[in-house]
Amino acid sequence: MIYELLYPLSKDFGWAGALNVLRYVPFRIIMATITAMMMSFFLAPWFIRELQKKQIGQVVRDDGPESHYKKAGTPTMGGALILLSVLVPTMLWSDVTNRFVIATAGVTAGYGLIGYVDDRLKIVAKNSRGLPGRYKLLGQTLIAVAALYYAMVDYDPAGWGDIRYRLSVPFLAFSKYPFELPGWLYVAFAVFIVVAMSNAVNLTDGLDGLAIGPVMINAGTYMIWAYAAGAVLFGQPLASYLDIPGVLEMGELSVFGAAVIGAGIGFLWYNTYPAQVFMGDVGSLALGGGLGMMAVLTKTELLSALIGGVFFVETVSVIIQVAWFKTTGKRIFLMAPIHHHFEKMGWPEPKIIVRFWIISVLLALVSLTSLKLR
Repeated sequence: MIYELLYPLSKDFGWAGALNVLRYVPFRIIMATITAMMMSFFLAPWFIRELQKKQIGQVVRDDGPESHYKKAGTPTMGGALILLSVLVPTMLWSDVTNRFVIATAGVTAGYGLIGYVDDRLKIVAKNSRGLPGRYKLLGQTLIAVAALYYAMVDYDPAGWGDIRYRLSVPFLAFSKYPFELPGWLYVAFAVFIVVAMSNAVNLTDGLDGLAIGPVMINAGTYMIWAYAAGAVLFGQPLASYLDIPGVLEMGELSVFGAAVIGAGIGFLWYNTYPAQVFMGDVGSLALGGGLGMMAVLTKTELLSALIGGVFFVETVSVIIQVAWFKTTGKRIFLMAPIHHHFEKMGWPEPKIIVRFWIISVLLALVSLTSLKLR
């Protein structure tokens, strides 16, 4: 919005020449990060007090680790603040006419609404079940379909038609391995990625600060990728030089990624162990959906399993646990998702959190090497 309103002045009025800096995506990335961080950091104390007044507290699973019982009643739904701190800076500092940005912000907001309903039902009913899974998945699927149709099917910027339904295989040159899927199959796969990422982040959000760390690391990775995919260097698209899929419009998604990082940093101040507030499903579902959209729209769908390796392993641990228990009546892990397994083994909560963050950083760095190792 600031970009749309003020940048034209740099062309029309000599005194506004300094506003020319708004044309540069790196400047707007920095400003979006700062804006989101300040919003999240300074609004959080007031927001936490309001949650406490309304007695919006965490509902703890009866079968969870005993150390979690003391967390009952801790203010939850702090993800609503993250959501606000992501969407407002994104609208302020990105090109609000960019369909990639609109679709990603739309999924983030829509999934946040689903998460809000889920959290609200848990609080009202005083149990940890919330919104039935089938309704949650239905809502997530419909929102993802609408957003992807808007940004992918019903949109044709220069060069987008050539790569729209193509898969980019990690560590393989995009121009030499044209894996193109039928449109309907690719969209179905893309919807799966968005919904799966959303629920994977939700499953990971079980310890103080555990989910927000990898979320920020993932957002930073996609931010770099989006910038590279949309940047023009010395008159030539950087994507062509790196041999990755890219169109000019992808660059604006990096502003969204920067806003996620900023909002996450501000929120982490209050969410770090021992947490003063939890993000709840309103935050985890929304952030996961936003990351899923960034993965699809930057054509890193397959690479997302590596970038979000922590989320992937958490999800797989639940699938394995449920499948094995139904088959044999026994459990492989002491408790799933896998971070609870380590808790049951006696690992202190901060140790689990930091080690998962370290793994997430390592996976992000390995994934970024695929920008050049092709």
